[in-house]
Amino acid sequence: MSEQRVSKEKVVYFTYVIRNSAGEEMERSDLPVGYVHGAGGKLLPKLEEALEGAAVGDSVEIVLEPADGFGEHDPHLTFTDALENVPEPFRHIGAQAEFRNDHGDVKTFTVTRIENGRLTLDGNHPFAGKAMHYRAKIVEVRDARPEELAAGVPAKADGPVIH
Repeated sequence: MSEQRVSKEKVVYFTYVIRNSAGEEMERSDLPVGYVHGAGGKLLPKLEEALEGAAVGDSVEIVLEPADGFGEHDPHLTFTDALENVPEPFRHIGAQAEFRNDHGDVKTFTVTRIENGRLTLDGNHPFAGKAMHYRAKIVEVRDARPEELAAGVPAKADGPVIH
């Protein structure tokens, strides 16, 4: 059997490391994550494009500028208020709160700063406005099953065998 390569209608599993422009590790997954290639899933389009044609064992590196990654930092999604106006459970860096707008859309905001009696909430993705350096290693490629193609994601109980 010929070696399977990343292409449309393949289930792909990979591990990854994301670093910022200074080389600092921002995120890592040593457990493989999967997606259905070409199904319009949640994988960033430029990353999916970079994985096209790769085979098991291949490592792919790509730099995603903000426009191709998590977007520019939007100052309209940052709010600062007096600490006494914020409920006690949210008075620490990293706390998250969900807010719903008049249209019913829900957005998660994270406490990013507390200083001088004021607390800042930020609704931007933590990587917004930053170039991100991805390194992905392909660990499995196989044909997608009909239910996976319909759902656009690998079967939940499915995953690569880790040796």
